[in-house]
Amino acid sequence: MRRQTPSLLAAKFLPISWVLRPPVVLAARASSQHAPAADAHHLLDETPGRRAGAIVRALTASSSTADANVIASLHCASVKSGAVLDPPVRTSLLTAYARARDAGAAQALFGEAVAPDVILWNAAINALTLSRRHDDAVALFLRMACELGEFDSTTVVVMLSGASRAGNLGHGMALHGMAAKRCLDAGHLSLWNALVDMYAKCGDFYSSEVGFQRMPCRDTTSWNSVISGSIFNGLAEVSAWYFKEMTRSIFQPNEVSLSSVLSACSRLDDLFSFGESVHSCAVKLGYEDTTSCSVANSLTTFYYEFRLPEAAVKVFASNLNKNLVSWNAMIKGLVENDRVSKALIALWEMRLENQPDVATLVTIMSGCGDQGLVSEGKAVHGYILRKGFLHEEPSIGNSLLDFYLKCNEPSTASLLFRTIPRRDLISWNTMISGYSRNDSLREEAQSMFKGLLSEGLHCSLTTMLAIIPSCSSAEELSFGKSLHSFSLKYGFASEVSAVNALIHMYINCGDPLAAFLLIERIIPVSDIVSWNTIIVGCTQNGLYKDALEAFQFMHSSLPINPDSITLVSILSACGNLNLQSLGKSIHCMILKQLLASNLRVKNALLAMYFRYGDTKSAELIFYSMGDKNLCSWNCMISGFVQNNNGWRALQFYRKMEDCVPSEISIVGIICACTQLRDYRQGKSIHGHVVRSGLQKNVFISASLVDMYCKCGRLDIAVRVFEASAEKSIAGWNSMISAFGFHGHGLRSIELFWKMIDSGTKATRSTFIALLSACSHSGLIDEGWKYYHLMSEKFGIIPTPEHHVCIVDMLGRAGRLQEAHRFVESLSSQQAHGVWGALLNACSSKSELKMGESIARHLLNLEPENSGYYVTISNLYAYRDMWSGAVQVRSILQDKGLMKPRGHSIVG
Repeated sequence: MRRQTPSLLAAKFLPISWVLRPPVVLAARASSQHAPAADAHHLLDETPGRRAGAIVRALTASSSTADANVIASLHCASVKSGAVLDPPVRTSLLTAYARARDAGAAQALFGEAVAPDVILWNAAINALTLSRRHDDAVALFLRMACELGEFDSTTVVVMLSGASRAGNLGHGMALHGMAAKRCLDAGHLSLWNALVDMYAKCGDFYSSEVGFQRMPCRDTTSWNSVISGSIFNGLAEVSAWYFKEMTRSIFQPNEVSLSSVLSACSRLDDLFSFGESVHSCAVKLGYEDTTSCSVANSLTTFYYEFRLPEAAVKVFASNLNKNLVSWNAMIKGLVENDRVSKALIALWEMRLENQPDVATLVTIMSGCGDQGLVSEGKAVHGYILRKGFLHEEPSIGNSLLDFYLKCNEPSTASLLFRTIPRRDLISWNTMISGYSRNDSLREEAQSMFKGLLSEGLHCSLTTMLAIIPSCSSAEELSFGKSLHSFSLKYGFASEVSAVNALIHMYINCGDPLAAFLLIERIIPVSDIVSWNTIIVGCTQNGLYKDALEAFQFMHSSLPINPDSITLVSILSACGNLNLQSLGKSIHCMILKQLLASNLRVKNALLAMYFRYGDTKSAELIFYSMGDKNLCSWNCMISGFVQNNNGWRALQFYRKMEDCVPSEISIVGIICACTQLRDYRQGKSIHGHVVRSGLQKNVFISASLVDMYCKCGRLDIAVRVFEASAEKSIAGWNSMISAFGFHGHGLRSIELFWKMIDSGTKATRSTFIALLSACSHSGLIDEGWKYYHLMSEKFGIIPTPEHHVCIVDMLGRAGRLQEAHRFVESLSSQQAHGVWGALLNACSSKSELKMGESIARHLLNLEPENSGYYVTISNLYAYRDMWSGAVQVRSILQDKGLMKPRGHSIVG
């Protein structure tokens, strides 16, 4: 901890060793520093006149290091010798304390002055300004104006610097007015530069530019002020323009100019070539090889920002004067470019030259967490403990908490949270956010939030944004509403980000009405993020009509243009609702707004047209795409599979030359083989799965089980299923269905209970597979049993698919009357689609009378359904009633209806 220097009187009672002999740190730097090398003992041997001058020179020389121990030694020497009464010595001491950010010692020294002059007042104000104590600096300035009755341009420059640091435009403008009134700005270049900097740093860049244009003369600092001010206000192009103008003036860019403009170029893609020219300028001016490495550091950051790590490493390697900033820029760039392993190597190399600081370690831990590098992160944790960093800054502990949560080690994070020596609100927020991201730890997130409140800590906006995602189901709606109340209580209801999070929470919890009411309240301040929140949320939760209504309102009533996120969700909604005309209209809008080049939008268009069954349009879009990614190929494969065209899916799979197939690609192509009953190709894909180590993927193993079953190889399907280390619900369902498909209904039932015993929760699809197995095996009693158990024991409400299974089961057993009574017992909504299954059952059992009655009923409901005509025609044919069969076929032709074409796998 830094030693606080006592007042002048207290300094007389310091140990004699402090007065006669400087601390070790002063002697250690004697070889590299000129004035500090003259220790306090030698200063006492000087004559009074020379003694004061020597102390001033020593203080001036020590200003570059701002070492508190050196300044304290010189202070003690000046007290012992009496030189402290000399105004230049007192002013130099006060200035040294100010640069060491020791405002307390500076103010104590200033308070002991009997009649301070303007210079000493300025030094005291500057000490407060450098310590970011703007309000205290203002109070001291007012006292100066009252007691001394004067101030000079330096005073105004110091005060403007304070206003700039505090971002206080009002104070800065008042100071500008005072300077203009006293004509202090006439020809005073440093004051003009301070005004340009103040206006820029306070967010009024227009006034900053006006001041720059009106300057009676300029220097390099003037140009640097306007260049850095442009960047501060987010005007990267303006910064580059001023740099270009500077190169045309009589002033050459210096390290500050070059570093500033490189920072501007890093923020805008269009300025990459300009940044390269700045690099050339730096080499030409010789700043690449100077002892100060600020330009090299800026170049390293610049190349990393543009994803050119090789160029950044080259610049870093050529830097012979690396400092802590250089290493941090290098490590941060490697982490941001997903080269965490190389960043770790750089960290170990760095220790030989510079001690890593808090920023270094926080960056490294963040990279390890993002990449899931558990062992490497734990090694860095060990280094942090050995060096004692955990006691320095809470940010170190917070980065460790985030690392363990990202690496799915919540128990370690919890233990660390309870034991870290320095814990702040960010620590709580990190834990809450990490728990909220994990579906199985959302209750812990809510408990942690309650713990935060019980500690008496006040929630921040970040806290609310961390805890709100923990509510994502109807059961958590009550807690979500309480969070809404907290948001109102803490004044976050006007924050758009908090409202967006609440909107998403209400949609996920099944209360879209509340979400729409919330967005109505913020319509005047809503942005594209607000509308994307509600559109994406509705789409993800199957509320496609609500998503379309929100989009249409946004597009027609607000000056907000949709972006790629909006369009991807809207195209998905159109595809799911089969709204072809609206989907094509949005496609036209995409072309007009030049968003068709966005790869995500193109892939969404592919998926939409496949949902419409418009495979030709999907192919046209695919072949018109300049850039294609793996998602594009997967869309084509899965799209053709969805449209029962496994052959085309297989062709596209074989064309994937530049992309390595992913798990999604493999699942799609296995499904294509299943459709084609292509055992040979399916077996080949299985071989690729084994060679690629993908057999552990639960979706791939489930697809393989289904494929082997449909291809008649139940034995291999069983082996694949049993070899699966982790069995998903899809795998269980596929195997239950496989046994049933091959007539082994009892084995399906046995496997069902084995699944339940394993802790896997049955789904609607599970019971469809189970009832289908009972149907194929003639297990009528068992079928009825599990139909009732589905709702009574497992809480699953039967759907039309389950009803169809029962009708099919009864129809196969010839119990058509029972099936008819069952369908009649259903409500009209539940019976939708089940009558068709009963008609098929009549066809297979040649039940003419019942079939005719059902056919009339169905044709009244759906007169354009060609399948019903075909089924009743086949029923007549089964009974050798050919005239009736011909008559029905004639009606089918007269109506212009067409039976879907069959296709053969062969040829």
